[in-house]
Amino acid sequence: MGKTLAIPLLAGADWKKALLEQGTPFSVSEVNWPEAFPTAPSCLGKIGRTQEALAIHWSVSGPDLRVQNLQDGGRIWEDSCCELFIQLPSAAEDASQPADYINIECNAAGILLASCGPDRHARRPLPQDLLSRIVRIADVQGPCDEVGGRWDWTLTLLIPYAVPGLDANHLPAQLKGNIYKCGDKTAHPHFLSWSPVRTPHPDFHCPEFFGTFILQ
Repeated sequence: MGKTLAIPLLAGADWKKALLEQGTPFSVSEVNWPEAFPTAPSCLGKIGRTQEALAIHWSVSGPDLRVQNLQDGGRIWEDSCCELFIQLPSAAEDASQPADYINIECNAAGILLASCGPDRHARRPLPQDLLSRIVRIADVQGPCDEVGGRWDWTLTLLIPYAVPGLDANHLPAQLKGNIYKCGDKTAHPHFLSWSPVRTPHPDFHCPEFFGTFILQ
């Protein structure tokens, strides 16, 4: 059974300040494939929501940094990357059809990839007009070289409910999903998750291992 994480309604005009002070903390620390990929950068975060959007913050500290994709829609997962997957409740209600889920992937430069579909193969990229509505705040600190030092970086996203296809006026009581930290082509490839993934090889597109987000 996956984990459970509360998503509180944030109070205050400054949503980022409220997120850091009132958001529910989480840790992306499940090393799901330790023999092949033992590297585990520290990845802590906060999650919450406003009346109009989901808000999530990651704070990462690791041995290297890769930012090669500088346009939305690229191979973001190959860079130093944080990800949020959310299953759409309207699809999940129909047991005869696989439930669609959205994957939002963002590198340390704030560059996004997002798509929707029932599995890893049948993905539909989200249009740029939706991606452009996501507020991205990225900050990187660390040594001058990619390898040989420790990098500290943060990433904060404000994701309007319309991006994953939610109605702000009729939100569900809970959502299924997972939170990830990866870097397929970093100097130390890694594949971490908030809720554990039990597959033989790295695969984040596994709704059966999603945890539960409770909207408060």
